[in-house]
Amino acid sequence: MPELSQEQQILVAMRKTLAAIIKDVTPPPGMKHPLSDNTIQDVRQCLALISAREKALADAEGRGGERPYYADEPPSTTVVPIAGLKRKPGDD
Repeated sequence: MPELSQEQQILVAMRKTLAAIIKDVTPPPGMKHPLSDNTIQDVRQCLALISAREKALADAEGRGGERPYYADEPPSTTVVPIAGLKRKPGDD
């Protein structure tokens, strides 16, 4: 994989910093959030812009699948446990 450009390094650092801030200020369930609704929306917009630019840079370089994702985002794959699979009679 080629080394990241300065712009890509900046985007990664900004994304990681915003994610760390969000983790640090997120209160336990049932408690009021210390950030205003406007600030929360601004942070979401920043993360969306960072993600869009990272995707545009990856597409321009022919890379893909590096899109950031949110923890509550539904997974794109399904895990099937092998223990649940059974052989058909006569398949030996």
